[in-house]
Amino acid sequence: MTQPATVALVRCTSYEYQTVKQALTRGLALLGGISRYVRPGENLLLKPNLLAAALPEECVTTHPVIFRVAAEMFMAAGAKLTYGDSPAVGSPEKVAKQAGLWAVGEELGLPFADFRQGRMVSFPDGRQNKQFLIANGVLASDGLISLPKLKSHGFTVMTGAVKNQFGCVPGLHKSEFHVKLQQVDGFARMLVDLNRLLRPRLYIMDAVWAMEGNGPRGGRPKRVNALLLSSDPVALDATACRLIGLPPEDVPAVRQGGLMGLGFWREAEIALVGDAWQELRVTGFATGWKYLFTGMESVLVRNLLASRPVIRPEKCRCCGVCVKMCPVKPAAVAWSGGNRVIPPQYNYARCIRCFCCQEVCPEKAIAIHTPLLNRLATALFRR
Repeated sequence: MTQPATVALVRCTSYEYQTVKQALTRGLALLGGISRYVRPGENLLLKPNLLAAALPEECVTTHPVIFRVAAEMFMAAGAKLTYGDSPAVGSPEKVAKQAGLWAVGEELGLPFADFRQGRMVSFPDGRQNKQFLIANGVLASDGLISLPKLKSHGFTVMTGAVKNQFGCVPGLHKSEFHVKLQQVDGFARMLVDLNRLLRPRLYIMDAVWAMEGNGPRGGRPKRVNALLLSSDPVALDATACRLIGLPPEDVPAVRQGGLMGLGFWREAEIALVGDAWQELRVTGFATGWKYLFTGMESVLVRNLLASRPVIRPEKCRCCGVCVKMCPVKPAAVAWSGGNRVIPPQYNYARCIRCFCCQEVCPEKAIAIHTPLLNRLATALFRR
């Protein structure tokens, strides 16, 4: 039986330059060499995960050494590179500087692509979404190399290869999808269509250190010691799931990616080369797998079952980022009587459980609370 998808899983125990270079060189060789993904003279875009301004050790963004080594290797293969991302909060340039990628880009002479503006692109083959607003920097390139970061995620359970392309939608236009697609499966189908439109040539996942728990910004760093490479984002994410003890079918983007023909997620359909995932498997990785009941239409059912964001007042500094980023109008989280001395308050009848507030909180002050009935129902569902 011919395996339709190949994933290279390579042990990488640190962000030391030579260690990363050796691991990435091995991973590309296992996939047939870098020449499969680039021709001399092509303009390629490196698309890291630049969610928000954070230091590399916080594991919020793609590590700068992964970015550096990938850039050097594609430049050596003859590619003309740009790079960029549209963060959830903050300017693209500021986030790139805080994450350490800007300094690398300047040293290597890489232009920062335009992720502030974009234009609407028609996608007639979309299964759910027929058009997307895509950043100009993406449209100006001949192809994408995606550099995702492995992290838990309150809404989509985990964020990896499939979700990384959401940053190709510029600015606050991303929030429009949360309003329109409140159910997580619908949101996942949008992500799959976006990947089907953009078709990155290669995905290189930074899982040397990942993020567990209250991700994708407020969680804890977790050592995984791995790089994953593939041209199939579904197969890559499914392999990453197995690596951290998460059933791939519990991740909507993986499940929908398989159903919609973006890639393969079943273990028998994936040719794993390099190291066995069982040898690198991480125990006790806390993910968002229990957050099932989101995006429901019934307010009563939503409040009884759905996980919800909760502000921890002892950590909140009343910066107002959560209020600004709420995609619902009027906002589901707002100041009480205009008072900015005490933390904002939620109106859960309006809250669509997109967890944008939790995703962008710079103080890690917003957690996701899962009601008891949710936990009981999830336990029964998984038996």
